Amino acid sequence: MAEEVAEFAVILEQSALAQALAGSVWWYPLINAGHILGIALLVGGIIPLDLKLLGLWSSLPLQPFWRVLRMTAAVGLALAVTTGSLMFITRATEYLESIWFRAKLLVLLLGLVNILVIMARYAPGAVEGPVSPALRAGALVSLAVWLLVLVLGRFVGYF
Repeated sequence: MAEEVAEFAVILEQSALAQALAGSVWWYPLINAGHILGIALLVGGIIPLDLKLLGLWSSLPLQPFWRVLRMTAAVGLALAVTTGSLMFITRATEYLESIWFRAKLLVLLLGLVNILVIMARYAPGAVEGPVSPALRAGALVSLAVWLLVLVLGRFVGYF
């Protein structure tokens, strides 16, 4: 299995798209900037929403937070995953060898599962009144997971 993954990584790196991105003076930096924007939208949406679910700003209604920040985080996640995938293909073998990258993907997967569980239990518009202990727990997991993804992502770039 590991050999097939390594072969697939080489194929990705040798693709015309990866070669064009890696050799471009403009595209790779723009995609990297898009990745940073996606992360900013994701974390900038998730953190205030999680803090609200955990009890901060208790005098303010939850519904506007839920509606706006959930969408902001979703757009950020989509942008970060798309641009991150494009950056990944330029150095797939190197990234797959990195313990930090693999840890980031594992924690990111945990974050996605947490989102799916929360969204399955709490349809848009269904979050009214007091926040349940289960939703608070999901918010706490979310806060920890996305901050850890952010830190691990920086470790990928520097270690």
